[in-house]
Amino acid sequence: MSLGQNTYIYLLVAALTIYAIRALPLTLIQREISNPFIRSFLYYVPYVTLAVMAVPAIITATSSLLSGLVAFAVAIAVAWYSGNLFKVALASCAAVYLVEWLL
Repeated sequence: MSLGQNTYIYLLVAALTIYAIRALPLTLIQREISNPFIRSFLYYVPYVTLAVMAVPAIITATSSLLSGLVAFAVAIAVAWYSGNLFKVALASCAAVYLVEWLL
């Protein structure tokens, strides 16, 4: 098999996996979920998934690990006190530029 054929196989497997993950709960769960533990678990799944994808990207997006960690800490602090997404992004970018300039 050539590289192009392997790519199509990988894409097909990925598509089937994503489809199965989305379709199986719809077909297997016919009634409303009443268990409070499972409901609370399912409530937080999107937030955890977003965090798992975003945090490593935030830390490794800069040229040094230190500037990524400082930007992440600044983002958490500004989000905690302000909650404004524009301020969080602006403060994080400023922190990266400042740390990169100092290094």
